[in-house]
Parts: sequence; structure tokens; C-alpha cells
Amino acid sequence: MSKKLIFTSLTLFSVMLVTTIVCFAFTLLTKEKALKEVFWSGAQIETETVELTGETLENIKKRLGGSMVYEQQGSESAKVKEKHTVDFHFGIKDGQKKGVAIIDVEPGKWGPVEFITAMDVKGTVKRVKVMSYQEQRGRPIARNSFLNQYRGKSSSSTMTVGKDIVGVSGATISSRAATFAVKKAIVMYEEVYLKK
Repeated sequence: MSKKLIFTSLTLFSVMLVTTIVCFAFTLLTKEKALKEVFWSGAQIETETVELTGETLENIKKRLGGSMVYEQQGSESAKVKEKHTVDFHFGIKDGQKKGVAIIDVEPGKWGPVEFITAMDVKGTVKRVKVMSYQEQRGRPIARNSFLNQYRGKSSSSTMTVGKDIVGVSGATISSRAATFAVKKAIVMYEEVYLKK
């Protein structure tokens, strides 16, 4: 009887250990909370959903290197599908659009990472936040010390991990995914709203 109890205990412990190692999915911010954090207090939020098609979609893909998803060797790219519908969340003050935020999902090493990028109406980044991730070692990409590097960036900024963006040691794939998400937000906003 005691051998059976020991075997059952060891099996249960092993299952719990494997589950703990594999299931590192963290939700840091809901959409509502993320929008409140990236905009000013009392901001009215209006969402405009845009279907990316034709020349606009082609221009976006061209500027992003040919794809709407950052595919890198060693990442879970297959878990993130290219989307052509984008929600632009505008921060409204005194009846005027004062900022825009875009939520995007990019592949990390272990699974999808969800980002929110907020910009002013000229397309300059004001804030970036990680909303959720499934990384084992990628938690540091959610820290402000990493994300604040994107403040003030625009389409004229280089934004290359290892050059003007200091990547997170041990989370290079996630660092590159964050950089791509920020570039993508800027490019989509410019192509849809600023090139009219």
C-alpha cells in the first residue's frame, strides 16, 4: 500500500512540475485596463475598426519586410496568424483625437505576446505595454525599463535590437517581437490615417 501511495505522489508531483514549467501564460492587462494606462485620466475612447486591403495593405507589408507577423527562427510563429482587420483606439479630449493605441499580438519563443502601443496623432510613440505573454524567461520585456526605450520613436527612427534598442538578455526573440509590434503600429497608423 505504501509503494502505491509513493508512486501516486511522485506521479502527481511530476505532473504538477511539468505543468508549472510548460504553462507560463500571464495576463498583465485586460484591454480596458491597458487603454486606461496608455491614455490620460478621463480619456474618452473611440474605436475605429479598419479592414486593411489593396494598396494600403501592400504598403504596410512592404514597409514591414513582407509580412504582418514577425517570423523568426525559434519563435512560435505558427501560433500567430496574420490579421488584416485592425482596431484603432483613439483617445478623445474636448471632441478632438489626441492619441491612438493599437493592440497587436506577435510570436514569442514560447507563444504569443500581446502588446499595446500608444502614439500621439502624429505617430510618435508615447507608451508601450505588454498585455499578456507565454514566455518562460520573457518577463523582463514587460518592464518599463525595457519598454520606455520606444518612447519618442516614430517611422523615422531606426529601432533595431542590439543597436538603438537594448534587448533583454535571454529574451532576444521577445525583444525583437516587441520592436516589430511597435514598428507595425506606427506603420499601420501612418498608412491608414496620415497618408490620406
